[in-house]
Amino acid sequence: MKTIRLAILLALATGCGLRTLPGTDVPDTRETRAIYGVIQQWVKAMNERNAAAVLALVAPDYFDDAGTPEPGDDLDRERLDKALPEDFAKVEAAKLAVTIRRIDVDEKAGTATAELYYDSYYRVQTPTTQVPRRDSDVYRLKLKKLADGWKIVGGL
Repeated sequence: MKTIRLAILLALATGCGLRTLPGTDVPDTRETRAIYGVIQQWVKAMNERNAAAVLALVAPDYFDDAGTPEPGDDLDRERLDKALPEDFAKVEAAKLAVTIRRIDVDEKAGTATAELYYDSYYRVQTPTTQVPRRDSDVYRLKLKKLADGWKIVGGL
């Protein structure tokens, strides 16, 4: 009888490990799952080159300084509204794949950072020809929680 109880306790102890989001090592919590959903929607919208769907995931106060001190490459929501459809019009055969490496949530501040590894494949139309491109990198997507859910505030 003791052997059966011990076996049950061992099974419960090993079977109750930390749940993670699909394909990640990120703990599965209410907030990380919601952010994971936003990232999946963003990837889908990018692959469809659907500017309206991407913009629906972006907060009104979106801002990205592109990691440089020069203001000329800064991108706020207004510039993103204009730039995204123009950029999508120049791209053909786009494919974006993302691996979520980590999601850090500050519940008190209502903010989060998702560290992503991405691979993107696409062709850019130049004045004379189409140029195939492949980019891959690690970057951070910044999000904040609004009344209607998590929205992207930086990193596109």
